[in-house]
Amino acid sequence: VEEHRVKAILRKMGFSRAQLERDASCFSSGERRKVLLAASLCQQAHLYLWDEPLNYLDVYSRRQLEDLIISCKPSMLIVEHDKTFCEAVNAQYCKF
Repeated sequence: VEEHRVKAILRKMGFSRAQLERDASCFSSGERRKVLLAASLCQQAHLYLWDEPLNYLDVYSRRQLEDLIISCKPSMLIVEHDKTFCEAVNAQYCKF
């Protein structure tokens, strides 16, 4: 994974430049989750499979992730129990 691409996605997910310079071992659970999600999106894939990506994320981070998915439009299968998130992301792909 290209580090600069991960950092660019993390910036879109609210990481400050100072946070990007910190050692990852100092990150909170939510920050670690963001790093994993960003790294996942940097991998080329025909389909991304995410199981409960919102675990450990605060409300603001959830919204940032939602916006990122909507703007990037990757092909995804997401297992998530947050109905609001699922409806918001799904609305971009499906018309009922």
